[in-house]
Amino acid sequence: MPEELAGVPGAPGAVAGPVRHMTDAVNDLGPAEPPEDPEVELQAARDALTEVEMLLEKRSAEATNKDVAEILSAQAMMATDPALWDKIAAAVSGGLPATHAVTQAFESFKTLLEAAGGYMAERAADLDDIRTRVVASLVGSPMPGLPESSEPFILVAKDLAPADTSRLDPSMVLGLVTREGGPTSHTAIIARSLAIPAVVSCSGAAGISEGEPVVVDGDRGVVVRSPDPGLLEDVARRAEWMANALRSSTGPGRTSDGHAVGLLANVGGIKDAEVSAADSEGVGLFRTEFLFLDRAEEPSVDEQEQAYRAVFDAFGERKVVVRTLDAGADKPLRWLDLGEEMNPALGVRGVRTQRVRADVLERQLEAVQRAAKASETDVWVMAPMITTVGEAAEFVAMAHDQGLSRAGVMVEVPALAVCADDAAEVVDFFSIGTNDLSQYVTAADRTIGALSDLLDHWQPALVRLIRTITDAARSASIPASVCGESAGDPLFALVLAGLGITSLSMAPASLPLVRASLARHTIDDCRRLAELALTSDDHQLARSSVAEAAHLPIR
Repeated sequence: MPEELAGVPGAPGAVAGPVRHMTDAVNDLGPAEPPEDPEVELQAARDALTEVEMLLEKRSAEATNKDVAEILSAQAMMATDPALWDKIAAAVSGGLPATHAVTQAFESFKTLLEAAGGYMAERAADLDDIRTRVVASLVGSPMPGLPESSEPFILVAKDLAPADTSRLDPSMVLGLVTREGGPTSHTAIIARSLAIPAVVSCSGAAGISEGEPVVVDGDRGVVVRSPDPGLLEDVARRAEWMANALRSSTGPGRTSDGHAVGLLANVGGIKDAEVSAADSEGVGLFRTEFLFLDRAEEPSVDEQEQAYRAVFDAFGERKVVVRTLDAGADKPLRWLDLGEEMNPALGVRGVRTQRVRADVLERQLEAVQRAAKASETDVWVMAPMITTVGEAAEFVAMAHDQGLSRAGVMVEVPALAVCADDAAEVVDFFSIGTNDLSQYVTAADRTIGALSDLLDHWQPALVRLIRTITDAARSASIPASVCGESAGDPLFALVLAGLGITSLSMAPASLPLVRASLARHTIDDCRRLAELALTSDDHQLARSSVAEAAHLPIR
């Protein structure tokens, strides 16, 4: 009989195949006895760190996926962080051999990142990967990584490190299953970009035997052991539909009766823009943090203008929505000292940095305006972490004063969503960031895999709050978009369209399936599906009810 192992949807699609497990990390560090020659231990540690840094940089340069390349490059920088080396050196001087000194130093850094929360907590898993590679180098063992196989397989792991995802071959790795992680983890993001079905946070996957045949259902978030012939036939039909959708899906987003739902891309720089420009109607989320992070000083207005102009030019006359700097205590900037916070996810982040340094936002808006004036692009601008109607009005006034005609806000704080009627009267548009909105609505840190079910965008509380926002937007005759991960779910996209969302912004790889899903339904169909989601008691019932009514070969 088939047995279902519960997880969380990571990337859409379903696939069947034999399981291969990741190579385990080295756990035996040897005795923690004082070394005979601390200098030898220090040199061994430095050599191992250098080896890992060079490996990560090499894989970054070889990576064809832009997300993977950036993550690997950031990991390489972590491996050579001077503060990390100081901790290792101090531990060796304190009487620990290199393996234990490295482990202690990395654990100390990991604790700091996890305490910071948000973006920094998401980087904590990267430290585990770097540490295991450094230790493997020190003891002369093979580094943990992808298994060897002569046939395509389902990859099962605790979680995937960026260095491993860079080597994924979709023709060999049919699906991914991780015991940890969440829907916004690196593994899930990269699986979606490679169109590999994935299930994350599936703790039961540890008990699957090597070579055992399973089905990975990335739509429902389950792994099925002992699949029967009927299920395997269903998986084959779904795979065929997805392949056809990927091949034939082109053009603007439309329901079957011609109702427009704009399909836009999330981008983080010119490389993303070049990849996204061919298949999207524009940009719904232009993340500008890439200019501000990992540097000693704020980028000049001229430097910002040049970077923004490059992205604008890639999209010609299409729309590009610029999100102003979304940084703060959880994405620390060396040149912007905001101090330490006990709970950075609820601290000075996003537009709140204006309370400390208003001039940063003023210069960024000036740069955006200058770049917009020099291009043909339809440039919109929005601010993150807006909480009150007063903050919304202040930001819009600042943007208008700079000559930017379309200024709106990200709705990701429940307080603003509750006051959406009033906010809609002072902004030009809403953009709903469902990733942060879901974690604030459910009081569940999105970096904690054990809480992934609470962060599911099918949670009724989130769906009902989205309706509150879209109702307010409709009454004020302003557009409302979604730019969170939920926009890339081809089934949930139907619900969003039915709720009144006017455009969806997502990773470029998600566009074809969402487009194909919309094209199979009328707008009235979408409204009926939205009502099913709104009236469901829990997230699982919401998904299953909509899937059954939508008659799509996805679940």
